[in-house]
Amino acid sequence: MRRLVLALISGFALAGGPAAADSAPFQPQAFEAARAAGKPILVEVDASWCPTCAKQRPIIAKLAAEPEFRDLMIMRVDFDSQKDAVQSFGARMQSTLIVFNGKDERGRAVGVTDEAEIRALLMKAKG
Repeated sequence: MRRLVLALISGFALAGGPAAADSAPFQPQAFEAARAAGKPILVEVDASWCPTCAKQRPIIAKLAAEPEFRDLMIMRVDFDSQKDAVQSFGARMQSTLIVFNGKDERGRAVGVTDEAEIRALLMKAKG
């Protein structure tokens, strides 16, 4: 039930799990609800014009579809239009990936496009 509520709050479908298809747009309320629930979370600071971000997206989508990351909530912060969120995460540039386990930030990486490095970062969110 909690998973359904979080999915509805963040505005995306549960088909295959919260991260199976794509990142959900960042919404502060959904992010805080996921943190309070102790969920593993990936925040992508992304820009549509960023070539590094474009390389990260299919890697993240591929990893999110794997069973070990089925509970991972992925939220995409738009670098250009969500400046308050970018600032609140302390992100200085697009292509920043930040992982949380509940309320705790567990790691971050900037400009990483290696699948193994992204996988290792996502593993930190699992607790």
